[in-house]
Amino acid sequence: MISASLVKELREKTGAGMLDCKKALEATNGDIDAASDWLREKGISKAAKKADRIAAEGVAAIKIKGNKAAIVEVNSETDFVAKNEEFTSMVDMILDAILKNDVSTNEEVLELSTKEGTVSELIVAKTAKIGEKLSLRRFRRVEKKKNEEFGDYIHMGGKIAVLTIVDGASKEVAKDVSMHAAAMRPSYVRASDVPEEVLEKEKNIMREQLLNEGKPAEKIDQILVGKVKKYYEEVCLEDQIFVKAENKETVSKFVANNGGKIVDMIRYEVGEGMEKREENFAEEVAKQIEGK
Repeated sequence: MISASLVKELREKTGAGMLDCKKALEATNGDIDAASDWLREKGISKAAKKADRIAAEGVAAIKIKGNKAAIVEVNSETDFVAKNEEFTSMVDMILDAILKNDVSTNEEVLELSTKEGTVSELIVAKTAKIGEKLSLRRFRRVEKKKNEEFGDYIHMGGKIAVLTIVDGASKEVAKDVSMHAAAMRPSYVRASDVPEEVLEKEKNIMREQLLNEGKPAEKIDQILVGKVKKYYEEVCLEDQIFVKAENKETVSKFVANNGGKIVDMIRYEVGEGMEKREENFAEEVAKQIEGK
């Protein structure tokens, strides 16, 4: 029986997770030095030392197979590593694993099998080999119906990925919608998708702005109707003016004119909302040379 104190001691020594430390001690009959070597051999100890680093670069990628599609964002510390073949092959293996399994959480994905162990083990091994913190940030797995089409678009080599499903329209139309979403950054597909608390927060901001502009209090609600409509036109895919339109038609109108309607849209932009590193390239190279 491995004691909690022994697991804690190994964790403090190596920086590896509690579960990995327990596995290492079990594999080495409680020998802490051998367990430390075991973790190093598995690449876990080295990977753990990078756990507090900021990984806000990386790639957003999409894979489609039949009526199933997967979109992921996998992060690295530098854009340079995101182009590394080891990294891109890892992303591809993660996408394959997601496509083969009905999963809905990151925890479930990390337990999936690949040809190089579980997804979690794969990420740990690649972290050790590449020398940067790597992590799965988010994913979606979707299925389309018989009369639906996927539209996928990758921008700037994986800085932005958009996956769209349309019903009744062509793949080309679906791809056009994805290209539009990549450029115009909609947060939601339609007005009904905007959470009530988000809308209320926006309305409160609008009210304060109108009062500060000296608008009469009794006119505020009336003016808000137009402002909310304008807000939807900015953040909702269906209500945005289609970028390729010559006649100011909305995206939903563009799709409808081509015989369809938008079912879903997922847009990932790498590092969106994350803290970015403030280091320059020369410092990064120096760190790599020093083996940090």
